[in-house]
Amino acid sequence: MSFELTKLPYAYDALEPYIDAQTMEIHHQKHHGAYTNNLNAAVQGTAMEGKTIEQLLAGISALPVAVRNNGGGFYNHNLYWEIMAPGGAPAPEGDLAKAIDAAFGSYKEFKDAFTKAALTRFGSGWAWLVKQGDSLVISSTPNQDNPLMDLAEVKGTPILGVDVWEHAYYLKYQNRRPDYVEAFFSVINWDEVAKRFKG
Repeated sequence: MSFELTKLPYAYDALEPYIDAQTMEIHHQKHHGAYTNNLNAAVQGTAMEGKTIEQLLAGISALPVAVRNNGGGFYNHNLYWEIMAPGGAPAPEGDLAKAIDAAFGSYKEFKDAFTKAALTRFGSGWAWLVKQGDSLVISSTPNQDNPLMDLAEVKGTPILGVDVWEHAYYLKYQNRRPDYVEAFFSVINWDEVAKRFKG
């Protein structure tokens, strides 16, 4: 089994004006495409071949760094594309909204904490909303690491993630990461995040 580059569920320009079409195309085709190809090359002909991405990440501390970097990049971007959508809902609803209120006090306090995690991640990395049992926590990871990895400081199932590598925003926002993170909240697909929370 080889890993395949996922097809976006919307057009490259669908998230305009928040995320521009050129960034989306380069990010998906070049960056995510490279992670996918490099992951396949790293596992081909080894005992890792045929395992799911989740199985690889769960034991990543014992695997080559190429699998950690490219496997993380493959998984993280699959999630990133799916938890965004054109005209994202303004806020979560239902059970997810209740869980966010229980964990953080309110949606605003969640948004503030998630933004802080994204803005204080030094260099390249990700900020996450992570499911741990029935509760939620916020974390961030360097590079292409994520909470599914056995070496993550905060472990759990990521249900929302924002990519804060510069390639995710530099063409439109240059060094203005705060503007990009604020824009990200306008394209979150809360229905998909809620599905992951239930799942």
